[in-house]
Amino acid sequence: MTDPILLLASTSPSRAKLLRDSGIAFDQLGSEVDEDAVVSEAGLTEPSEIALALARAKCEAVAALPQAAGRLVIGCDSVFELDGHPLGKPYTAAVARERIEQMRGRTGHLHTGHWLIDTRSPDDGGTGLSEGALAGADVTFAAMTDDEISAYVDTEEPLWVAGSFTLDGYGAAFIERVDGDLHAVIGLSINTLRQLAGRAGVPVRRLWGREA
Repeated sequence: MTDPILLLASTSPSRAKLLRDSGIAFDQLGSEVDEDAVVSEAGLTEPSEIALALARAKCEAVAALPQAAGRLVIGCDSVFELDGHPLGKPYTAAVARERIEQMRGRTGHLHTGHWLIDTRSPDDGGTGLSEGALAGADVTFAAMTDDEISAYVDTEEPLWVAGSFTLDGYGAAFIERVDGDLHAVIGLSINTLRQLAGRAGVPVRRLWGREA
């Protein structure tokens, strides 16, 4: 059996589940990118630019590995924007609590950057494509009580995700509305992946593993 053509440059269970639920065959390999260093060295401040730059850095790191040879590598990163400011992973309970207090009852925008690299050789139909795209959505939060914020932070789920919330976990209880690409909010837009793969000459049937 041949390896799937798609290699996900992430160990995220949410992104992996999105691909599986969409019928897309893939392997998974995480990158060791220093996110803070990438943003600092590039001098980035715009949330959308940060999301795309981190997606590219992760994709390039994995595409350079021997395991990526002959594959399409997709890297993703999400950044939540509130009042024009980027909110990444909080890492600590204190930061998560402060952010959620700011977010409750309000609407922000979740940016998810995608970057795809075609590592296939020209003899195998490779295009050499290295290209990115953004997807996202406006996310409206419920007017959470202090006790609800404490309960959510105590789960530790918001500590490790962009913007301190998830749509496919405990955080779903506090999301009133999503306007935009639902999959992008979870971490990977399947439609955006289809478009990028198409630019590399790979149809969606092949992503499904239904075409050689």
